Amino acid sequence: MMAEKKIRVLIVDDSAVVRQTISDVISREEDIEVIGTASDPFYAAEKIEKDIPDVIILDIEMPRMDGLTFLHKIMSQHPIPVIICSTLVGEGSDSAFKALSYGAVSIITKPKIGTKQFFEESRITIADAIRGAAVSNLKKLVGFSSVTVQPKLTADAVLPAAKRSHLSDTTDKVIVVGASTGGTEALTLFLQQLPEDIAGVVIVQHMPENFTRSFAERLDTLCRITVKEAKNGDSVLRGQALIAPGNYHTLLKRSGARYYVEVKEGPLVTRHRPSVDVLFRSAAAFAGKNAVGVIMTGMGDDGAKGMKEMKDSGAFNIAQDEESCVVFGMPKEAIKLGAVDKIIGLDKIAAEVVRVTEIE
Repeated sequence: MMAEKKIRVLIVDDSAVVRQTISDVISREEDIEVIGTASDPFYAAEKIEKDIPDVIILDIEMPRMDGLTFLHKIMSQHPIPVIICSTLVGEGSDSAFKALSYGAVSIITKPKIGTKQFFEESRITIADAIRGAAVSNLKKLVGFSSVTVQPKLTADAVLPAAKRSHLSDTTDKVIVVGASTGGTEALTLFLQQLPEDIAGVVIVQHMPENFTRSFAERLDTLCRITVKEAKNGDSVLRGQALIAPGNYHTLLKRSGARYYVEVKEGPLVTRHRPSVDVLFRSAAAFAGKNAVGVIMTGMGDDGAKGMKEMKDSGAFNIAQDEESCVVFGMPKEAIKLGAVDKIIGLDKIAAEVVRVTEIE
C-alpha cells in the first residue's frame, strides 16, 4: 500500500522565531511537512522555482516586498493556495482582508509562546487551515480528503442537547449561518443581497480573534443591513447581522419574545471556537421551527450535527452547492446526515432565505 501523500508547505515570514515555531507546530502532523522557509518573498520565489509547495503560509509585513504584492504575483502567475499568517489588527487587518480578495484562502494569527493548551489549540488551528487550503478549489488537489485528524469535542462541551421547548411557539424567524474556508467572500455576497428588513441573522465564520470585528465593520459598509461583531447579550434584530467574535462561542438564546446572543468561553468544539455546531444546536433549542439554517463553504464537518438537530426541531436548512464552494466539506457532511432541505448555488442563497422567512 502506498504511503499517503503529505501536504507540502512553504513558510514565508521575516521572523526566524515565527518560522521555527510554525515549523515545530507542523512537525507534529503526520500528513503535513515543511519543505522550506523563507525570510522574504524574493527568497520564497527562488524556492518555488525549484520546488512548488501545495500551500504557502505568508506574512504580510516583510522587507523588500510586502506579502500583498507577493500574493498578487503568485495568483497572477502560478496560483498556489495561500494562508495569511498575521498579528495585524485595526488598520492592518484591512490588509489581511485585501489578501482574501486577492485569492488567499484564510487568515490565521501567528502562534505565540504560551500555555500547553494554547500551543495545542494553535497546532489544531494551523493544521486545519493547511488541510483546508490544500483541498480548496483554487488548486484542484486530490488525495488529501482522507487525512487523519485528532479527536474532537462535540457541542455537548458547551451546551447540552435540548429537549423540545415551548419557546419555539412563536412566528418570529431567525437566520443562523456557518462558514469556514472561503467563507469571508461567500458571506460578503450573501449579506449584500439581503434586504434591510430581513429577519435577524447570527453568523459563525471561523476566523481569529480581533479579525472578526474588522470583518464585521467592513461588511457594514458594504451591505444594506447593519453588520456588527456580537457582544454578550446583544439582541437579534430585524435588519441586522451579528458575527460571532473570534475565540468565543456564540449561542442563540431567547427571553420571552426577544432573541439574543450569549457569547462565552469554552473548549474547542469540532476543533473550532467559535463553533457552528454550538450556534446551530442553540438555534434548535431556542428557535426550533422558526430558524433558517445556512451552511457554507468550509473544511471539515463543523455545523453538520447541529444542523441535523435544527432539522429535527423543524427548521428549514440550506446548503451551498459543491460548484460554488471553495471547499465542499461542511455542506457535504450536513447533506450526508440528511440535515439539509435545499442545496443551491451561493448566488441564490439570499433569495431563498428571503422566501423562507416570509412564509408564515
